[in-house]
Amino acid sequence: MPRSSRWTLPPWSQAVLAVLACEAVGLLAGWGTQASVRTWYPTLVKPSFTPPGWLFAPVWTVLYALMGIAAFLVWKGRTEDTESQQALVLFAGQLVLNGAWSFAFFGARSPILGLIVITALWGMVVWTTDRFFRVRRVAGALLVPYLAWVTYAWALNVGIWLLN
Repeated sequence: MPRSSRWTLPPWSQAVLAVLACEAVGLLAGWGTQASVRTWYPTLVKPSFTPPGWLFAPVWTVLYALMGIAAFLVWKGRTEDTESQQALVLFAGQLVLNGAWSFAFFGARSPILGLIVITALWGMVVWTTDRFFRVRRVAGALLVPYLAWVTYAWALNVGIWLLN
């Protein structure tokens, strides 16, 4: 029996890798900004709608998992068309901005820099969600909670910038 020269993983492994890649962005951002989260962030005046600090980690963990599954579904269903490819490139771009926000806001201790990055992130998430819906409806739907949370995070960032 001829052996394939192309090495492939089973679909479930690909899905797990996609989720782990997204979770890694969160872990990296968390690791790189943990000092500011403990020392600088508590000193800021925050809007009244700021959630308790313990909520952020579980919410982001779930959102990164949903993002990974969505990306896997687009990857799995990809064709040679530019729509699938564009959706995945946009996904990668928004993932980079996602990680960059933590470094801009917490690492640089700059609400205004964070606001600039999260505004770009929000636009990329809207664009990515639209493209995911066009490629595979369920993949787009999986990004909707992420878009809602980034919108909420944007409002928090604005509030912190205005209050400090």
